[in-house]
Amino acid sequence: MSKAARPPSSFSELEALIRERFIDMRPQFQAGAAFLLDNPGEVAVSTMRALSQKAQVQPSTFVRLAQHLGFAGWAELRALFVERLAGEPKAYAFKAKSIVRRSNSDKLVAELFTAQRANLDASEPKSADRMLGAARALLKAHHVHIAGFRAAFSISFLLHYLYRLFRTSVSLVRGSEGSIELELRAIAAHDAVIVVSFAPYSTEAVRVAEAAKQAGAKLIALTDSAVAPIALKADHCILFSHESPSFFPSMAAATAIAESLIELVISIDDEHAVRRLELAESDLHSTGAYIVR
Repeated sequence: MSKAARPPSSFSELEALIRERFIDMRPQFQAGAAFLLDNPGEVAVSTMRALSQKAQVQPSTFVRLAQHLGFAGWAELRALFVERLAGEPKAYAFKAKSIVRRSNSDKLVAELFTAQRANLDASEPKSADRMLGAARALLKAHHVHIAGFRAAFSISFLLHYLYRLFRTSVSLVRGSEGSIELELRAIAAHDAVIVVSFAPYSTEAVRVAEAAKQAGAKLIALTDSAVAPIALKADHCILFSHESPSFFPSMAAATAIAESLIELVISIDDEHAVRRLELAESDLHSTGAYIVR
């Protein structure tokens, strides 16, 4: 594998380069690169040895990865993460993750609520600056398709429900009864496609993402890693954390991101979206959808 022609000069350039070359990287480089992109705040304040233990790679892997990406060494690569941290006042929120791993409490409910707060705090610095671009892409789209399967379905349904309150040209890709091929054929070049998925990534989510790119639509990935299968070619990648002491992943951060994304769309669309929302709410009341006390 050839070395990059020149090293990236910003974190955004670094992320773009890693996503572009990720598939062709050797497995150890993939593991190291994924950890760097998914834990940028930690990279800025931790030693290479500590990072290598958490990423489960050798410390030398980070050095070779840095050189592969065009840097002279690890220090030059890490400098981009330090620079990013200086410009992000809430980047220390990643430390909240450590709370989830406490073993000195036997109160499961308390640990679960702690995990939810930790995921929210960890996700905000990852995604806050990415959501505005995604919201603008949604507003420009002729039609919006939303997909999420299995555990991610609840988030895709929430997005669809909220968006449909003030926009009719929104569809939920369900893929039920083998209909996914027909639903994917409806994606067009001027559309936007939101795909929600996290590890282990569903094959259906990857198919929807691939169909979006083949159609020339804008792909917005809501996922847990910048190098997730649905994220590598996404136009907008919004990350969330889902760690939990429970057997089931936490959906708190993903829910917050879904709600925030819709709020951003409304704020940009201004009075037009609000007017349509008022009409929808009026219709729901008039048709007896709600019980009036």
